[in-house]
This record gives sequence, C-alpha cells and structure tokens, in this order.
Amino acid sequence: MLERIERTPDIRELLRSSFAFDTWRRDGDGLRLASGAPLEPIAGEFAGGSYFLCPEQDGRRPVVYASSEGEGGLIADDLAEALEIIVGLDWMSCLGFSGGGDIAVMQVSAQHLERYLARDNPEIAEERAQVAEALSLRVVPVADLVVRLHEAASRTAPEYVVTTEDGDAYGPLFGDFTEPREGGWG
Repeated sequence: MLERIERTPDIRELLRSSFAFDTWRRDGDGLRLASGAPLEPIAGEFAGGSYFLCPEQDGRRPVVYASSEGEGGLIADDLAEALEIIVGLDWMSCLGFSGGGDIAVMQVSAQHLERYLARDNPEIAEERAQVAEALSLRVVPVADLVVRLHEAASRTAPEYVVTTEDGDAYGPLFGDFTEPREGGWG
C-alpha cells in the first residue's frame, strides 16, 4: 500500500493536503512499544504527530499513532483499515471529543465534525472517493468508522502503548472533552 502511494503522486499529495497523512514526514525515531518492539515510521501529520507500523501479527501490521503532545495508541489492525479511518473521518478530533472514550459521545462528535468538514472543504466527498478508488479502500459510513476507531483505541493497553527511549509511556488517545469549549457544537 505504501508503495502504491509513493507511485501515485496525486494521491500522495491528496493524502498530505486533505487528510494529514504525509509520507514525506517519517519522524519518530526512538519511539517503540512498551514491550520494546520497534515501530516503523510511515507518515507524519502537520501538528507533529506520526503514524507507525507495528511488528506483524497474524499476517497483519497494526498501525499506531503518536501525537507531538504525548498521546498515542492503536488506530487500526492494518494500514488499509487505518487509511479508511484517516480518509473517512476526522478521527483525531473525534477522539479528542470523546468524553474519555464514550462511544456515544464520539458518534455525536463525528456527526458535528463531518458537518464542519463539509463546510470547510466542499470537495471532501470527491477527495475521499478518489483516494479510496486509487488505493482499493472501502468507503465506510462514518458511524462504522467511529466504532472501529473506538474499538482499536480501546485495545491500546497493554500491547500497543507507545513509549520513548527512556520508557516513558504516552497517554491514551481518548480526550476528555465532549464538545468544543467555546460555543459548543453550535
């Protein structure tokens, strides 16, 4: 999948510009799983966070994310599933507005975030379809992506906890907020 992205400059640029998945940014040296297993950096995003492939398990390589603020964890069981979430959902904000990991709060947040995203980028549906077609990804309903993301992030501990070289563990991906502090979802 990464090779296909690299060979398709238009898709690579669309992933970078519209979905904050930049394969030119492969930061995160020194991060590993709490077990000591290495992480392979595969992409970064504008705020300084990084995406990593974990060692293979049952023929799949799970994907973890580590933010620049010290949150990290599992987002999907393989790269295709991770990209379906990254392309199909404002997943970082959905986790940030999760009320500490409450799936019902995440569902409400996701619907509001979709409305904002469509307002700010009227071409988002076409861009999602273009990336999905080019990478043979499924276009999954937002509510289903929220369930998948919640399930993955909930399985972070203990196997997918991200740590520094010194053994300091990253915090969970679930944020405590239920809506934006100023003005709510208004």
